[in-house]
Amino acid sequence: MKNFLKWTVVCMALMLSLASCERVAPNYAGVLMENYGKEGKSDFKIVSGKVSTWEWGTELFQVPLFDQRGGFDEAVTLKAADNTEFTACPVYSYKVIKDRAVDVVFDNKHIGGGSDFMESLENNILEPRMYDLIKEESRKYKTDSLMADGGSLSFEKNLEKIVKDEFQKRGLELKSFSAQLEFSNKVREKIDSRNEVNTNISVLDQQIEEQKKRNELEQLRTEQLLIQSRGLTKEILQKQFIEKWDGKTPLYGVIPDFLKMTK
Repeated sequence: MKNFLKWTVVCMALMLSLASCERVAPNYAGVLMENYGKEGKSDFKIVSGKVSTWEWGTELFQVPLFDQRGGFDEAVTLKAADNTEFTACPVYSYKVIKDRAVDVVFDNKHIGGGSDFMESLENNILEPRMYDLIKEESRKYKTDSLMADGGSLSFEKNLEKIVKDEFQKRGLELKSFSAQLEFSNKVREKIDSRNEVNTNISVLDQQIEEQKKRNELEQLRTEQLLIQSRGLTKEILQKQFIEKWDGKTPLYGVIPDFLKMTK
């Protein structure tokens, strides 16, 4: 009877041990937490293969090392520097940096584990932080600049760099990011109307400048003619005539008075 109980206990212990083993899945980083993580990061380590999790305070986190794709379920409302409202519905992709898997788990273990760990990370940590960054960055731009040619692209490029740096701090590599800005029809009509007015003003300014140049040119011509007329005195005309006449060629028609006197 004693042997039977002994073997029963051994078998139950063996079954419990086997049932308390987990295997790290391919293309995942296994992060094992021991002692409930009471000693900080020293209670976390990278593991692979079959891992025993039967001890109290032990938990295995399976961290995927392949690309993860996320996106906001609903568009968020933002405000530009001129207080105009617009929306964004970011989509992004990222992956966990393998050497930083322990950091990812240690910093975010409070949100839970299991197969929903990455989804919980996105919903509770990453996307709220992204929203704050987008809101802060949008306040640096006016609506005109965002809607101008290449304006939203410039905004997204700057924002992508900010988000990338934030992910890097958290042990994640940002692979792609798009804010997907949207403006209401009312805002678009307002900007289009303003652009049309600015275009008309620009055309008028060019016409005014062109007319000024024409007026300046006409004035220069008038002054030139005036200067020339003042310079052609009687004495100058006499001198020019004498210099060109050889004194021998017969003169016909009306002979100037000064030639009659000379003759």
